[in-house]
Amino acid sequence: MIAFVFPGQGSQKVGMGVELAEASSAAREVFEEVDDALNQKLFQLMSEGPESELTLTANAQPAIMANALAVARVLEAGGVSLAEKGEAVAGHSLGEYSALAAVGAFSLADTARLLRIRGNAMQEAVPIGVGGMCALLGADLEKAQALADAAAQGDVCEVANDNDPGQVVLSGHLSAIDRAVELAKEHGIKRAIKLPVSAPFHCSLMEPAAQRMDVALNETQPQTFRLPVYANVTAAPVTDAATERDLLVQQITGRVRWRESVAAMHAAGITHFIELGGKVLGPMIKKIAPDATITSVISMDDIETLSKEI
Repeated sequence: MIAFVFPGQGSQKVGMGVELAEASSAAREVFEEVDDALNQKLFQLMSEGPESELTLTANAQPAIMANALAVARVLEAGGVSLAEKGEAVAGHSLGEYSALAAVGAFSLADTARLLRIRGNAMQEAVPIGVGGMCALLGADLEKAQALADAAAQGDVCEVANDNDPGQVVLSGHLSAIDRAVELAKEHGIKRAIKLPVSAPFHCSLMEPAAQRMDVALNETQPQTFRLPVYANVTAAPVTDAATERDLLVQQITGRVRWRESVAAMHAAGITHFIELGGKVLGPMIKKIAPDATITSVISMDDIETLSKEI
């Protein structure tokens, strides 16, 4: 059984989508539609940079989604229906929006606009320099939680991403994140690395952004979707659009339970994970479900190979 999965922030790079757009009119249409929805030449930015501008949260989020949806659209144009071939979808953080768009919960244009709002809201929720994040390598959830509790000292320091059995991300006040990096080895954690992010995502400091997304998702609510989506905040399959709307609001401040999501999909019988538009989720999935088959689909060659295999 197959699950289609969609990457999150950090997977953007200059040149993304260019080869696909040159090879497929279906891909070009996706990029044009996103440009029109945002009234911006986003695809030009994806193609040419500068990287500093592409990395801005408000640009990176719709760009990553557009790239993933272009891959999905080209697959569909070639006769591979995600709804027919897959059992479920999931996405890492903003990737949950890509997953939902791919199975019909949101139109492409609405997804782009929602992610622009989400990116701006997350960026503006905390002044630059106040918040931060760090990745803990060689840490399980229990060790990461103990470190977060020790580093908080009255500040916010929370588990933001439980990515795989050896990688957990903390988020919160920069002072607490700095303490976490210093204390990591004392807590038996191999390495702690501060992340080059402009805001402390997926922690309680994001509450102002959650409130803005609550309003945005009231105005643009998800519709019926064709496959269950494994939600980040519950690590469980969702089929009800109203429930998913509420979970997308909670996702802004909530933990990305990626390790548990993959484990739940695998336990439900998913043996093949296909990552559309990136190569970042595959290595995590391999650590969670070592016997699963993992396919990364980015290029036209990847699409043609996959089309023959499934």
